[in-house]
Amino acid sequence: MIFHAFLIKYAEIAIKGKNRYIFEDALVKQMNIALSKVEGEFEVKKEQGRIYVFCPEQYDYDETVEALQHVFGIVGICPVVIYEDQGFEQMAKDVVSYMKNCHPNYDGSFKVYTRRAKKSYPITSMEVSAELGGRILDEFPDASVDVHEPDLTLSVEIRDKIYVYSQTIKGAGGMPIGTNGKAMLLLSGGIDSPVAGYMIAKRGVKIDAVYFHAPPYTSERAKQKVVDLAKQVAKYSGPIRLHVVNFTDIQLYIYDQCPHDELTIIMRRYMMRIAEHFAKESRCLGLITGESIGQVASQTLQSLAATNEVCTLPVYRPVIGFDKQEIVERSWEIGTYETSIQPFEDCCTIFVAKHPVTKPNLNVIHRSETKLEEKIDELMKTALETVEIIEID
Repeated sequence: MIFHAFLIKYAEIAIKGKNRYIFEDALVKQMNIALSKVEGEFEVKKEQGRIYVFCPEQYDYDETVEALQHVFGIVGICPVVIYEDQGFEQMAKDVVSYMKNCHPNYDGSFKVYTRRAKKSYPITSMEVSAELGGRILDEFPDASVDVHEPDLTLSVEIRDKIYVYSQTIKGAGGMPIGTNGKAMLLLSGGIDSPVAGYMIAKRGVKIDAVYFHAPPYTSERAKQKVVDLAKQVAKYSGPIRLHVVNFTDIQLYIYDQCPHDELTIIMRRYMMRIAEHFAKESRCLGLITGESIGQVASQTLQSLAATNEVCTLPVYRPVIGFDKQEIVERSWEIGTYETSIQPFEDCCTIFVAKHPVTKPNLNVIHRSETKLEEKIDELMKTALETVEIIEID
């Protein structure tokens, strides 16, 4: 069956009142970006409270659906067959033909739902639904009508042409990218941070990212792993500007000067300072991390408070209440898991302490950081000035 268009369904956008058009326009923009990577000229149009994707004569159906499934804001994708309006009798024949092609030998329950966008049509919606239902029963004697809980809903929209559809493919949900500001993701090669970035992006937030690289302790493969993760997240979030920071000298200096049980906390505090610098430069409204309470020593409430102290921007932690298995399951869903488990260590794991402090005292941390005063500003300045920017499409 050749589908001529896709009806796009959304949820939260519908309750935005007078601002609804802003969210619809953002959704249309993101759909156009996603479809630009699919061969063929697609036309995305808003029509009478609906958003449609009109397809070229030849296109890859699976590729098109996959592209639309990566657009936040879409909850349902309905493949539509469009027929010319040549009167009711022809419409009835077309609808029966649609059923034969899309649901051959159908023997379940169904109902016909008719919507008349063309109010001048001489037959009411209920009359059209009843008559079409009778015609379908004539052709499918083993089927039955159930208007309350049908197995199949056949939708017929009467416009300048007749639009027929019966399938809803699940979309990504959420809100269109760009409708809720911008934030900076601290992206590592682990499982958690790509999921955190995905979840914040799903709420309409555009994201950029920062990755802390520590050559020669971390390889180019570790860096490529993070780039690959950013690419996977970008399939949903749109383009990501990835800041690759050379963190080696800062880590070694902290390692030499500070108590080893405090290494993770102090390194994390400097990561947050650097990430916030780039966040403010990019006009971000917050930082995003993949931290989950109690998962590791640096993620106890006391540790999170210690790292938060150095930030003036809010820190968003969307997986903070998730069990590890829940995060793993989400990473499978978004396609990042297989990349995340590749055995290329990032800078955090190389310098981890054998017995890290789990309840850091801020006064003690402050005293330890005074030991860094001689060189840390210079090292931070160098790290900021030598950042590598990678544009991820």
